[in-house]
Amino acid sequence: MPGWRVIQADGLTAIPGLVDVHVHFREPGFSYKETIATGTAAAAAGGFTTVCPMPNLNPAPDSEENLEKQLDIIRRDAVVETIPYATITRSRLGKEPVDYKSLSPFVAGFSDDGSGVQDEDAMRRCMEGIAQTTSILAAHCEVNSLLRGGYIHDGEYARNNGHRGICSESEWREIERDIRLSEETGCRLHICHISTAESVELIRSAKERGVKVTCETGPHYLAFCDEDMQEDGRFKMNPPLRSRRDMEALRAGVADGTIDLIATDHAPHSAEEKAKGLEKSAMGVVGLETSLAAIYTYMVKTGRISFDRMIEIMALSPRRIFGFGGGMRQGNRADIALVDFKKEWAVNPEEFLSKGKSTPFADEILTGKVMITIAGGKIVYDGNEKR
Repeated sequence: MPGWRVIQADGLTAIPGLVDVHVHFREPGFSYKETIATGTAAAAAGGFTTVCPMPNLNPAPDSEENLEKQLDIIRRDAVVETIPYATITRSRLGKEPVDYKSLSPFVAGFSDDGSGVQDEDAMRRCMEGIAQTTSILAAHCEVNSLLRGGYIHDGEYARNNGHRGICSESEWREIERDIRLSEETGCRLHICHISTAESVELIRSAKERGVKVTCETGPHYLAFCDEDMQEDGRFKMNPPLRSRRDMEALRAGVADGTIDLIATDHAPHSAEEKAKGLEKSAMGVVGLETSLAAIYTYMVKTGRISFDRMIEIMALSPRRIFGFGGGMRQGNRADIALVDFKKEWAVNPEEFLSKGKSTPFADEILTGKVMITIAGGKIVYDGNEKR
């Protein structure tokens, strides 16, 4: 028919558009690292049709006025659905709750990602407030007093190479607290980027008790451990790559359903900020353009999870937990990715659409390449087009 485009999809697999509930697009405030335009372009290239930017911005989206500044940019520049978080506390300082009822209709949830709410009484008040809405609290769980100046995992690599380590307890101790507070308040709790075996077990036990808790982990924690570290900023993120034991526990948690979804924690920085080695480079790596291929390569091809489980944790589960629309079911907005799951490709960060180029997957050979992404019935990425 006139105006229609026929897509030649021989050899491609149609899957629901992917959802990433944990990305950093840096705008407003830090657009030299990433923008809504470049971040959503990278998302489209990775097969994502819905993404949720975290609120460590300037100004922080802790009021309707500040949130509107971000929403204006999203409406103007985003090529895929972009639903931001508001902060849990004013200015992400971990003290004063924001107005959850006024903000909740416009956001994916509430998070102070980048820092944990340290004071227990403050976190209890925040959970009580969010529990009065239908929204969700996405917690960055980290006990600051246990960090002790660390910047990679407190394991053999750190000890053998003279680095200061971050202990696993700094993560799981706050997860333990927040699960308890969630039980007390009835607040829906989503735990960000878990990285330790103890975290998996705490969440597994909480789910068995019926606590309203979900969680995510990132592709890099399933593909690498601290044995794979190199003296390079592309191996530095927060939380850090943990031990082989932790990696295997995370893989098991994805397989048995304890871990609900995959989120990249896509965290771009400038080349200069990531070129200072493990000690001095900024925390964070990019992941939107490698996520699907990494999970397919390291989890599906190896037989650790099924293809259907991959679709569940990358497309279906995040929609269900956060209440998002889109997908491939009849009546849904058409959010679809067409993927060549036979195609092997070498990761070349210089080809990324993201401004960020720092990734532990650089030069890895991955299987599975997104060829076309359709968001809201519109083609937003075509891998056959010259860049």
